[in-house]
Amino acid sequence: MTDHALDLTRRQAIAAATAAGLLAATAPAAAQTAAIARGTVFDDADGTARRTPASRGLAGVMVSNGCEVVLTDAAGRWSLPVEPGDSLFVIKPTGWSPPIDPATQLPRFAYLHAPEGTPAVASFRFAGLAPTGPLPESIDFALRRHDEASQFSAILFTDPQPESLAEVDYIRDAVVAQTVETPAAFGITHGDVMFDDLSFYDRYNRIVGSIGVPWFNCCGNHDMNYEAPDNTLSRETFKRVYGARWYAFQHGGATFFALDNVDYLGTNPAPRHGAGQYRGRFGERQLAFVRNVLARVPKEALVVFSFHIPLKTQLGTGPASAAVDARAFLEAIASHPNSVSFSGHTHTNEHWYLGAAEGFAAGVHPHHVLAAVSGSWWSGPFDERGIPVALEADGSPNGFHLLEVDGPRYRTTLIPASDPNRGQLRIVLDSQLHAGAPEGMRNHRAGSLLRGPIERAAAASIQVVVNFFAGGPRSTVEISVGTGAYAPMQRVARTDPFVVEVYARNAATLKRWVKPSVSTHIWQAALPAGLAAGTHRVSVRATDEFGRRHEALLVLEVTA
Repeated sequence: MTDHALDLTRRQAIAAATAAGLLAATAPAAAQTAAIARGTVFDDADGTARRTPASRGLAGVMVSNGCEVVLTDAAGRWSLPVEPGDSLFVIKPTGWSPPIDPATQLPRFAYLHAPEGTPAVASFRFAGLAPTGPLPESIDFALRRHDEASQFSAILFTDPQPESLAEVDYIRDAVVAQTVETPAAFGITHGDVMFDDLSFYDRYNRIVGSIGVPWFNCCGNHDMNYEAPDNTLSRETFKRVYGARWYAFQHGGATFFALDNVDYLGTNPAPRHGAGQYRGRFGERQLAFVRNVLARVPKEALVVFSFHIPLKTQLGTGPASAAVDARAFLEAIASHPNSVSFSGHTHTNEHWYLGAAEGFAAGVHPHHVLAAVSGSWWSGPFDERGIPVALEADGSPNGFHLLEVDGPRYRTTLIPASDPNRGQLRIVLDSQLHAGAPEGMRNHRAGSLLRGPIERAAAASIQVVVNFFAGGPRSTVEISVGTGAYAPMQRVARTDPFVVEVYARNAATLKRWVKPSVSTHIWQAALPAGLAAGTHRVSVRATDEFGRRHEALLVLEVTA
């Protein structure tokens, strides 16, 4: 997402006439009577992904058309209704794997039913689907045995969002390079794989494929064909590259959903609104799919949901910021208490715990808005590697998260792109002088204002501010000054003064919509009264929602 989601002027050339013509062209296809698709899920014992008379069918495997879900019979056979535009896909069970593209590590588990392909009148900038022709007599899905433990890890990306080929380089060098020693069974990207230019998909996929694990992808609001008049044809390129718009798979006893909750509302030809209107919405068909899969998942199993637009965010409740049917989603998943959901979109790092008041009647559903791979959309000064610092507006570093699963339990860890030590805390000072200083003075003295030294007489007006990047309502942060005992710090909703300074000092390196925002993971405390002149050790310790301890240190100089 960007704050200029409805202000993408480079797409103003898209005409309203194209949208109107496409609507007329696609209406007859939608009205066609559904056909019945049939096929077999089979054991791909020889690794060729081709079913032969000797191939063994697999019983009890879920297959879906994006709404209904059926189980294969004793011979591995299934049948489902299908209409043009639908995707048919197998839901990978634990202990099995679909074919994996060796260059990109993209799983191949879906058949896209597009008899005539993407309508030619669409004039899409990026290629859609080629005609698939009449429905085959048998649509067969290959699965191969794959050892899977109930304890495993997954890499979670969101919003890599390269706007240029140079930014694809940044993804490669800043983030993918950090995964080299990260053990993982697979990865998931939570949308905005691209920043509108879908021609970058191939190169990006090959770079991410170098990580060497299967990679699943969700669609974001910048992964769409903006020429489409509405939501129906807005994923034609995404589907061609990645397969079904939404789907599910199982690994190590856990069930994962990759969902699409970007509801495209079509091109807006008005001035300054070239295209890109959308809202966060799952829709009833997708929610029916979720319910139908969950009906076949044990109640105690871990269920993980991935999608792009958050259920809730500190950035507001507007339809482009948070899903308008979040309550319906939470009601649909309340059958399974051991669940967690992950999203992206906002380029912030947020933790929310949603319960009965929000529609989740099974206790508390954790929802985590992930820090973006691109951070502040690859804004900011270059670091020593020639890569933008990309500090997020809420103070989080850009990077990715590691999800660790152990049966029904899980935990996450933020992996900062620029910090091989994976630090989780930043300590700075904030004062009345800092808050009210003229910009020139602020730029000149930023280092001293944020870290010291400070005058003894000014100590009473200074706050110690801690950004606990992955912190949230279930985290605690404590401070000790000198040899004093640890005391709790207060969690506050405010901007991070470090972000304010970095952005002010480097305004020319920021994309125009990048501004400091209120953070959900800031703690602060006043310096103790009567602080003597000299050097003092300021120690901070934090405990995250999983009970892990994090520590950081600031050396404070106080002058007479």
